[in-house]
This record gives sequence, structure tokens and C-alpha cells, in this order.
Amino acid sequence: MQKQEIVKITPGQTFPLTIKRLGINGEGVGYFKRQVVFVPGALPGEEVVVEATAINPKFAEAKIKKIRKPSEHRVQPLCPVYDQCGGCQLQHLAYDRQLKEKRDIIIQSMERHTKLPVAELDIRDTIGMEDPWGYRNKSQFQVGLNDRGKVLAGLYGINSHKLIDIQQCAVQHPLTNKATETVKKILNDLQIPIYNEKTRKGIVRTIVSRVGVQSGELQIVLITAQVELPKKDYIIERILDAIPEVKSIMQNINGAKTSLIFGEETVSLEGEEFIQETLGDLSFELSARTFFQLNPVQTVKLYDEVKKAAALTGTEKVVDAYCGVGTIGLWLADKAGEVRGMDIIPESIEDAKKNAKRHGFNNTKYVPGKAEEVLPKWTKKGWKPDVIVVDPPRTGLDQQLLNTILQVEPKKVVYVSCNPSTLAKDIQVLGAKFKVEYIQPVDMFPHTAQIESVVKLVLKK
Repeated sequence: MQKQEIVKITPGQTFPLTIKRLGINGEGVGYFKRQVVFVPGALPGEEVVVEATAINPKFAEAKIKKIRKPSEHRVQPLCPVYDQCGGCQLQHLAYDRQLKEKRDIIIQSMERHTKLPVAELDIRDTIGMEDPWGYRNKSQFQVGLNDRGKVLAGLYGINSHKLIDIQQCAVQHPLTNKATETVKKILNDLQIPIYNEKTRKGIVRTIVSRVGVQSGELQIVLITAQVELPKKDYIIERILDAIPEVKSIMQNINGAKTSLIFGEETVSLEGEEFIQETLGDLSFELSARTFFQLNPVQTVKLYDEVKKAAALTGTEKVVDAYCGVGTIGLWLADKAGEVRGMDIIPESIEDAKKNAKRHGFNNTKYVPGKAEEVLPKWTKKGWKPDVIVVDPPRTGLDQQLLNTILQVEPKKVVYVSCNPSTLAKDIQVLGAKFKVEYIQPVDMFPHTAQIESVVKLVLKK
């Protein structure tokens, strides 16, 4: 029997496509002559005509030319520039359907990267938001100038260096939008030099604003290329006049040629150095560079799911790996015998210690370092955890930490994931000794392709 040769798609080729599912980045996925085609903006069930834009060895990318048969779940996006700025990928999909598709992305990852009987797994319905708009408590908008010399603030377009001016971001908290718009106008009125990446001249690079959703306090951080900020007093005065909620105005200096937003030096221009925020019964002081969850409303739901999965009785030894400022561990501390956390950022560990002290917890211990190096030292000294909670970055768990968990054999592992692919790969490794009891998806970022989940893994008998 002759092997059928696959006819390769060529750039610029136009062809019809039926979209089968959503990919991990929120794009529609179809098959043309047995080749995978990714189409941004297309939805499952749609019949579209597309034009190939890029050809890769294993897949092709294409753009929609025409939608022949739209999905019944397609809706009008709220934001006029959402398809340009790259911040949201799914505003054209009804929110209840987003929740179903995000669960499906987790199922696909499990099928692709594990040998588990996925159909038999308890993968629960995604926990969504009652109001999926205006939820982000922090914005970091780059500053630039348009052709007429007017100040813009926004995000760089998808795969480009064109700055998209964002005036009212639909997923940002209204106060962060107000802060950005106000500062943009002040910089424009006072003709403050705006930093140009090409010439490396100018001063203001980025406007960062963060609101304490519960406290209503606002912090504005101006990222500048140098310490000297002209008309500084005028800028401060006008910000305070326009936005009474501002409790903190900071300046961060980043003179390096880098894609990193923050530099090493931060100085206070006006007010407090931090703002207050609460999650449930816990309160936190957020300084300019403190990492904190971007959606506090859903964070409470996420951490409650962690607590449910940990099912503590009051005596357990708990490890909070990648602990940051201690939020997850402190969420569990009232039901734990002892909580120990570690993080590679020393400042986070200092904050975690302060947070534990402020809340009166004396059953916590925080140390700087990598979990895969710290944990074996503790077990050698006879301290063995009953529960290990991991909340790793998108890259997933370090191979050494996976090995350590398999050696330590806690009764339970609670895995908080922000990337279904790395989650599935790690579950496959941990599957040597642990069984997946259930997976609970949580939608932390409505209208984006991102999906968080809490996985309860129990030691096999």
C-alpha cells in the first residue's frame, strides 16, 4: 500500500477550515490535509476561510479571511483594541463557554502529556467569576509618543513593537485605568520627556498602578530611565488633586537596555511606601515590587480550594514551596501543626516572616533557597512533611524537586498550576507514587487563554 504524501501548505495560500478545538494560547485549531493549523480569533465549531501566514515544520499559522459559519457562542468583544494588544485572547467568546473551553484545555494537556485514563479522572467544572470584567488590580503600561508627539500608554501589539494606546482596559480595575489616563495627561501637559527605546533618550518609560481592591488605596509607580525627574513637584501635586485615592507615589529607576519593567532602585515621591490589601482574614502591605495575585476575588476562591484539598486537621507539617510572601501558607496556618516555606527571592522571605508575625502565627518558618535544596536538609534532620503545596511558575516543577517529592513521600501534594502543559508533564512523573484524586480548574483571568487549577494528589497505598 502506497504511503499518501502530505501536500504542504504554502504561505499566502487560502483554504477552508473547520475549527475543532481551542489551543493552549486561545487560538482555534483545525486540520487541513492532515496538517495542524492555528487560527487566532477562530472558535470551535466554526467554518472559516483562512490565509496561511507562517509555516512551521509541525504546524501552520493562519488568519481569518471570512467566517462562513460562526459559533453560536461568538459575542461582540467589549474592548475595541483587544485583538491588537494581545492582553486578552477570548473576548469574542461568551464567558460561560470560556469556562468550558478552559476545562477542555486541561483535558487536552492530560491526554497529550500523561498516560492516565483521562476519561476516568475527576476534572471538575471551572470556577468562574460572577462579574468577569475590571478584575485586574495592577497595570504596567509602556509609555510612548504618537506621530503628533502626543503621549500614549499601553501594551506592545502582538509580535510587534507598535505601542497600542489603551484608554479604558476592560479587564483592569477602574481605578488603575483612571490612574494611567491621569498620569498620561499630566506627562503630556507638562511635556515630560518620554523614553525612546531606539535612541535611549527621554525619561519616563512605564506607568505602573496598583489598587488594593478591598482597601480602595492606590499606588502609582513611575519607571524612569534616570533619577532626575523634571517638574516632579507639579506631577505629584496634579496626581493628588485628580485622584484622592492615591496613598503612595513611587519612582523606580531603570536605566538599563532591558525588557524588564523594574530596575533595582525605588524611591518614595509622596505618601506611604506601600498600600494595604486584604484576602479573607489576612492583610498585606504591598510595596512597589511585591508580587501579589492580580485577581484578589478569584485568589480567595483558589486558596479555599487549596485548603479543601489539603484537608488539614490541625497537626500536619506543611511545606509551602515557592512561597513568595507567604500567602498560601498563611491561608493554611490556622489548621496546620507547622508551615514551612521557601523561596529564592530573599525579600519575599522577609515579607513572609513579617506577614506571619503581623497575623500572630508562631507555627511558621520561612527560609531563602530552592525547595529542592532546602527540603532534603529538613528531612535529613528528621522533619518530614505530611503535605507539600507547590505553586510553581509557568515552567512547572524543577526535576530535582520532583525527585525530592518522590523521595520524601508526603501523604498529599497539592499542586497549584498556571500552565496545563507543565502540570500534565509533572503529574506524569509524580504518578510513579501519587494518584490524582481530582483536578479543580479556577478561572483567574477571564477573557484570556490562561487557566489555573488545583490538583489533589495522594500517596498510593
